[in-house]
Amino acid sequence: MRRNPILAELGTYPIATIQARARARREAGLPLVDFSIGDPREPTPPFIRAALRDAVPEVSQYPVAAGLPEFRRAVAGYLERRFGIRVDPDTQILPTSGSKEAIFTTPFALAGAGVGVAYPTPGYPVYERGARFAGARPLPIVLDGDFVLRADDVPDEVWSQAAILWTCSPHNPSGSVATLGELAALYERARDHEVLVCADECYVDVYDEDAYPDGPPSMLQVAGGSASGLLVYLSLSKRSGMTGYRSGAIVGDPEAIEALRALRSTTGTIPPEFTQAAAIAAWSDDAHVAARRAIFSEKRRILRGAFERLGMEIVASRAGLYLWVAVDDDLAVTDRLLDHGIVVSPGRFFGPGGEGYLRLALVPTVEECRAAADALVDALGG
Repeated sequence: MRRNPILAELGTYPIATIQARARARREAGLPLVDFSIGDPREPTPPFIRAALRDAVPEVSQYPVAAGLPEFRRAVAGYLERRFGIRVDPDTQILPTSGSKEAIFTTPFALAGAGVGVAYPTPGYPVYERGARFAGARPLPIVLDGDFVLRADDVPDEVWSQAAILWTCSPHNPSGSVATLGELAALYERARDHEVLVCADECYVDVYDEDAYPDGPPSMLQVAGGSASGLLVYLSLSKRSGMTGYRSGAIVGDPEAIEALRALRSTTGTIPPEFTQAAAIAAWSDDAHVAARRAIFSEKRRILRGAFERLGMEIVASRAGLYLWVAVDDDLAVTDRLLDHGIVVSPGRFFGPGGEGYLRLALVPTVEECRAAADALVDALGG
């Protein structure tokens, strides 16, 4: 059977190899705490589940790519409350089946064969994967230090070759947060070079409130309501505990939104209307987000304490869903922790620049994090 050669070139999705080892340990009846996949354990709020159940129709029909008007208005209302930005819900918002497929498919509509797609590394592997499957040329930008992507980090040759520049704040995997000034400088440089900025802001509502009293900023705040040359990618997965619902949104430049709407009509990657109904409830409420944020902050506090007891450096990690921990050898430490029933992701799995770091996703319960903190000290204290 013929297969797309890119599948072989990319190999297995890196985290899958860790998951296979973890599964074997679990099936052997050995204790396990899994920090490798960003899939939190907290229940989806009851009012969201009820909204989905109530919207399941007696007769099922195809959804349209533009999404329900009520969905688009709910996202627009959230953006105005959260960032003070007004967008046109009819021309600037699209529903998505989560952010992963939206990120993956964007280069198919807005880049294409031979066109450059730039992205930070370490980072979300789907930036590269979507570009390669679309036939575009990947243009990685290696981050270090505080892992914030700034305008001066992008080489001149990348600016001249790229049609799309991906950015991510709060950053996956490090949890670093770009300031409003840094976002503005990046956006302005991209406009100078006619590069479309695609801002992955899936973690913008997950942060420590003492570190970011007003929350991390959005690229929409520097681009203004027209969002010319900008697409922002949002998700309900971590914000609202809806990972399995596969629900997100793209917001931004009307011309780019129209291109993506046309693509999505072709691919059929349109969320069901009952999922959109659940999303409407989620985007319209902020109280449950604050409650979830407090839980993640408590997990972060517990785990940070363990690494601080060990004298290990934690980089950024005050926003997003992860801790980014500096180690000598990320593969060796990952193996050592797995032997003690703790599953983490080695930083190199997220691309060049990730070597020498571990990523821990704040997904186990608070009680599991407390137990794991002691196990971390036992495993690495020697």
